[in-house]
Amino acid sequence: MTQLKTLYRQIILDHYKKPRNLGKPTDSSYTIIHQNNPSCGDDITISIKVKHGIIEDIKQEGSGCSICCASASIMSEMVKGKTTEAAKDLSLEFSKMLLNQTINTEKLDEAIAFEGVKDFPARIKCATLGWKALESAIKEED
Repeated sequence: MTQLKTLYRQIILDHYKKPRNLGKPTDSSYTIIHQNNPSCGDDITISIKVKHGIIEDIKQEGSGCSICCASASIMSEMVKGKTTEAAKDLSLEFSKMLLNQTINTEKLDEAIAFEGVKDFPARIKCATLGWKALESAIKEED
């Protein structure tokens, strides 16, 4: 189990140090959602470009702890190119994992690295902030 925790830690640190899909959108066709967690200072902006129900592009940027920033990075990789329905399903699966509910681990891919966060209730909001912003952006698209 120690090797698995080390691998998960490496995945989180890699995404924190080299975030994917980082940046701001270059045009007005993106839906932009900003969210923050005042209790810990995490701050994230998610921008999605949806065409025919598919997340054609996603940008994320923010500041905060490694859990928040790495989670947003992994989320952005996972949902890019997926339908909005599939993205909502992934977000639900991620939340279920953090609530210690039964999940399909194959669906979560690298996001499974955050499984240990469920043992630290104060950090759950850190891990889900980007996902919640994604859900809000999708709602605005609907």
